[in-house]
Amino acid sequence: MFLTRVLLLAALISTALAGPWANVCAGRSSNVIRTCDRHGCGQYSARRNGRLHQGVDVLCSDGSTVYAPFTGMIVRQAKPYRNKNPINDGVKLSGGGFCVKIFYIKPIKYKGSIKKGEKLGTLLPLQEVYPGIQSHVHIENCDLSDPTVYL
Repeated sequence: MFLTRVLLLAALISTALAGPWANVCAGRSSNVIRTCDRHGCGQYSARRNGRLHQGVDVLCSDGSTVYAPFTGMIVRQAKPYRNKNPINDGVKLSGGGFCVKIFYIKPIKYKGSIKKGEKLGTLLPLQEVYPGIQSHVHIENCDLSDPTVYL
């Protein structure tokens, strides 16, 4: 029981000390969540074709550099779709009490360490797949909880 409390306290402290996440997109002074367009809305739990959006869409221009939101390890490749299209790529990133999947990027690598604010990859061409969409990077917590508070 005591060990469980100590571990829980350590996890809470490490998450608090990690602070807010870095800006994830080059050319932006802050992380701005995508508003609604004909393809849907970018906030957490927005309705999407009868289901709920399980992440947050942060505005970013096609081809822009995408940065790591926190220091950690790139665990593996993560793909948002089962089909083959030009934006079906991303990574799973874990560290400092956080675990996220970041979609629609061409990562610089699929495994290894990365620092907060370091180049993670390049935003893929969302306009080719979803013409008229507000181009964005999708960030989803591994436990599917709302990541908005860290942005």
